[in-house]
Amino acid sequence: MTDIDKDKTDYEDKIKYYKSCLKKRLSKERYHHSICVANEARSLAGENNYDKKKAYLAGLVHDVCKEDSTKKQLELMSRCKTYIDDIEMTAKALYHAVAGSVFIEEEFQIHDEDIQNAVRYHTVGREGMSTLEKIVYLADLVSVDRTYSDVKKYRKLAHKDLDTGMLEALKYSIKSNIGKECKIVKSTLMAYNEYVTKLRN
Repeated sequence: MTDIDKDKTDYEDKIKYYKSCLKKRLSKERYHHSICVANEARSLAGENNYDKKKAYLAGLVHDVCKEDSTKKQLELMSRCKTYIDDIEMTAKALYHAVAGSVFIEEEFQIHDEDIQNAVRYHTVGREGMSTLEKIVYLADLVSVDRTYSDVKKYRKLAHKDLDTGMLEALKYSIKSNIGKECKIVKSTLMAYNEYVTKLRN
């Protein structure tokens, strides 16, 4: 089991193993992104009095299935314990997150449900996200390798306050999907409504 063993050496050995696996599974660019997200997650964790080791690990493995075939992703998704709505099933770009949550449990023996959920929801978000889920979602959006317009704005907001960062990140995601005339996953809308209610009231 890898529920973030408190033994430093054990943790470091596991990180080395996961990194070696990721190097084999991912392109250089995707592996670099994974390291950047892990570092960003660790930084956000430190600022929010959260377990930095756990955040780093979750960020590290968040894209483990990103470059798997659609067939492999669907095969993993068939064993997912969380609900997958119809809109998610029409968006192949979202498959890797669901597949990754299954993969890390089966192949990496990561049985920590919070880490599994952080991987599962790092693309769509959901209502009632844990601190770790918020950290990984935002770390993926604002990691140092990201170069899209306004990334500095979102990075500043994420490091100022997780909830404010989440609201602005969800607005960005929804606007992006609307611009592409893509359907919006229900869990994303529910998360947006939650943060609007929480922060505007």
